Amino acid sequence: RGAHILVAEDSITSRTLLKSILESGGYRVATAVDGVDAFTQLRSADFDLLVSDVDMPRMSGFELTTRIRNDTKLADLPVVLVTALGSREDRERGIEAGANAYIVKSSFDQSNLLEVVQRLL
Repeated sequence: RGAHILVAEDSITSRTLLKSILESGGYRVATAVDGVDAFTQLRSADFDLLVSDVDMPRMSGFELTTRIRNDTKLADLPVVLVTALGSREDRERGIEAGANAYIVKSSFDQSNLLEVVQRLL
């Protein structure tokens, strides 16, 4: 089967939506409720890509991405941030943290997400 993707998103609605879009693209998908949960799962199982929200309790997507980039086991993991934060500053912060892609939820559509994921895998 397809690549193994972890979705980190604190909103159950968004988490479910992202999971179903990625599964419809043929991927195996696990979910995490926040950045701490995501980092724990990334350390204990093999994933091919992370799709993460930015604005989450306990650890933001920016912090999560930075921790991934600073972890020798995870440093090369592709990270896609999917967020409501659409300002230029937020986008730059995501890229500086090490995200491979930054998708703003307001301009989000599922084919765009699947294209980005396919490009990074």
